[in-house]
Amino acid sequence: MSTDTPASGTAAVSLRGITKRFGDFTAVKDLDIEIERGEFFSMLGPSGSGKTTVLRMIAGFEAPTEGTIHLEGTDITHEAPFDREVNTVFQDYALFPHMNVLENVAYGLTVRKMSKAEKYERSREALRQVQLDHLADRLPSQLSGGQRQRIALARALILRPKVLLLDEPLGALDKQLREQMQIELKQIQREAGITFIFVTHDQEEALTLSDRIAVYNDGKIEQVGSPREVYEFPQTEFVAKFLGVTNLISSELSQQLFDSASQHSIRPERVGVRDATFTGEAGTVALQGVIAETVYAGPQTRYLIDTEAGVRLISEHQNAHAPRLDPSIRRGDRVTAVFDRAHATAIPGA
Repeated sequence: MSTDTPASGTAAVSLRGITKRFGDFTAVKDLDIEIERGEFFSMLGPSGSGKTTVLRMIAGFEAPTEGTIHLEGTDITHEAPFDREVNTVFQDYALFPHMNVLENVAYGLTVRKMSKAEKYERSREALRQVQLDHLADRLPSQLSGGQRQRIALARALILRPKVLLLDEPLGALDKQLREQMQIELKQIQREAGITFIFVTHDQEEALTLSDRIAVYNDGKIEQVGSPREVYEFPQTEFVAKFLGVTNLISSELSQQLFDSASQHSIRPERVGVRDATFTGEAGTVALQGVIAETVYAGPQTRYLIDTEAGVRLISEHQNAHAPRLDPSIRRGDRVTAVFDRAHATAIPGA
């Protein structure tokens, strides 16, 4: 397991030997990780992989069965949620429907001993931070999904937590708004300078937002690294398959192609399609085959190639041709799939 941990002196959150059991079921297994101050850190994985349980333990909603949780060097393992300098934004936003936007944001300060004027000035400042101060008098029902999401962020940020926890906060939004909010969320995080720990099962979302990503599977972390590291250099077969589409080349075929017994991964955008007569050139792998299927996906087209080597390869091409011209490759065509040897990544965990 790769953890790629920074120096302990810079850690906002440290998880040491964390295990969580629910009866006979172990949801999280002996997890060690450090999250840097000011980092946008995503926990990515399928449902049931343990990522939300880890988030809830950091928040204090669940207690670990074993291990400790430190917030900027202080052990908070047994502290109550309201005693931790963390805040949580949930997918459903949890706004009070009978309060207007300003009152919703100010609610987080009700337990703080400050004047009403100061409380509402802080609230307006938080609204300006998410660019919604002009909607202070609206009710949540009068807002769009993206606006409600930003109000929930403002309410969490007003407490100035050391760490903000986000549990699938964009999950209820449609695709277009979700993509817009991803950009806005990253900008808000940079401006606030607060550590964000973000839970998602959406691979593209994690790649777009994160400084680092922890890929979870079956209660364990398979790999931690920058978006580029986990995508381009997967350390396990699970990471290679979960982080987007990939072509997996078996250890037997890898032995022939790369003189290596390790399984290899090659991303579809790295695989070209040439004429059937093309036999390759220095530094490339060329495999003859037949187009089994073409898949038009708007910005790109995917070609599924059944090669004579016995492996089906996926090749992905940007649709850069003139819109009124059909691509020349058709199902049933004989072609050569070609890729640079240096673009195939050995999977050490496979």
